[in-house]
Amino acid sequence: MGRFSYNYNYQPYYAANQANGWPAIRPPVGPVPPPLPHVEHQNAKKVKNDVNVHKDTLRLEIDELNPDQHLVSFVFDAMYDGSITVFYFAKEEPDCRFVPLFPEAFVPVRVPFQKGSGQKFRQPSGTGIDLGFFELDDLSKPSPGEDVFPLVISAETFPPHSTDEHIVEPTPDTSPRMQITQAVLEKNNGDHFQVRVIRQILWIDEVRYELREIYGIASLTVEGFDDNDPGKECVICMTEPKDTAVLPCRHMCMCSDCAKELTLQSNKCPICRQPIEELIGIDINKSRQ
Repeated sequence: MGRFSYNYNYQPYYAANQANGWPAIRPPVGPVPPPLPHVEHQNAKKVKNDVNVHKDTLRLEIDELNPDQHLVSFVFDAMYDGSITVFYFAKEEPDCRFVPLFPEAFVPVRVPFQKGSGQKFRQPSGTGIDLGFFELDDLSKPSPGEDVFPLVISAETFPPHSTDEHIVEPTPDTSPRMQITQAVLEKNNGDHFQVRVIRQILWIDEVRYELREIYGIASLTVEGFDDNDPGKECVICMTEPKDTAVLPCRHMCMCSDCAKELTLQSNKCPICRQPIEELIGIDINKSRQ
């Protein structure tokens, strides 16, 4: 979104045409109207996520065969075959790779999986960790200054393999694609640990993307879409479906027309009143396609 400013004291110069004797043109009375604000439009780059860990399903479970150890479980979707690796107290290295700071306490194990949606993952018995060796304060927050998270889950896939008949062992066409989930472990009024996700990262075509949630987009899913459902309409006009999110607060609460008008008036998010820096228009496709 562009910014603009103007000066009410500006007086334009109008010269008289001395050749034909026309009188000088009088300058207009009153302030000069401000110019229209400049708005810059950019198309967002679309990135396909080949594997997705449902962060709200992340759990820590007791290993029945090893009661002192905890196992990570969650639900995930994958478009291709791949693998999942669980790290504890791991630090991010170049190319979105992670190295554990305490390899003697826990050795990461890579668990392969096949493509499919709604799959349940659970660490194999005997590959968990005894959290009794760590202080609760260290488990409940990232390490300051080092960007080390108590729990890191790396879900990795490879794109479709080459179909060249002359290749005996097909190889991936591009580098692996990953979704990284970084979380902390907390105890809230009980003896059971709970997982709280802090950040999710995508590594696609050797580019790192950090996922940010858009508040209010969950009510606009394709399944059961109905313009008359509450929570799906613009909070300003209350008639059109919302399709525009606000940055940096990430509230999706307006239709595109109301969002444009708002930026010319208050320029503040109608939900949290935080200043609007950018608008993101999201195409809500109501069909299965």
